[in-house]
Amino acid sequence: MSLRIRNLYREDIPTIAAAFHALGWDKPALQYEAYFEEQERGERPVLVAFWEEEFVGYLTVMWQSHYLSFREAGIPEIVDFNVLPPFRGKGIGNSLMERAEEIVAERTACIGIGVGMTADYGAAQRIYVRRGYLPDGRGLTYDNRFLKHGERVCVDDSLVLHFTKDLKLSATISPKGAEAEI
Repeated sequence: MSLRIRNLYREDIPTIAAAFHALGWDKPALQYEAYFEEQERGERPVLVAFWEEEFVGYLTVMWQSHYLSFREAGIPEIVDFNVLPPFRGKGIGNSLMERAEEIVAERTACIGIGVGMTADYGAAQRIYVRRGYLPDGRGLTYDNRFLKHGERVCVDDSLVLHFTKDLKLSATISPKGAEAEI
């Protein structure tokens, strides 16, 4: 079997939207149309993965992060990263991240990513650490807003911890076993 990773094509959009619709996830074609337009404007690379001819996942890189700390520091952020559940554990997520890191390394030495705090994100949390991502030290955010000690928030997909990776340092370090998670 072969894995192919490439940029999003407009003709991929119905296939991607249908794959997520089949899972019951709210990821309509309009979302990917917007991503495609942003990719065309140079604002967001969108990488799609195909196992043989079947769509299996994607991720995007925002050159201008919505997360204030990354934006102020000029750190691009991996945003909206998904591997379809039947294809997890085959190294697809690692391959997508590897390609994203290569693209970012052509422009800058650091990359960022945010991850949810529920068990649904457990595999993602582990893969990021195994790939050399470290918490940025700013604490949790909710809707990209820093939380204060004692503040109460809803634990949902908006509760995030952000990580960064030094791409120069990681060029000499290989993540062992990371391919097993996503």
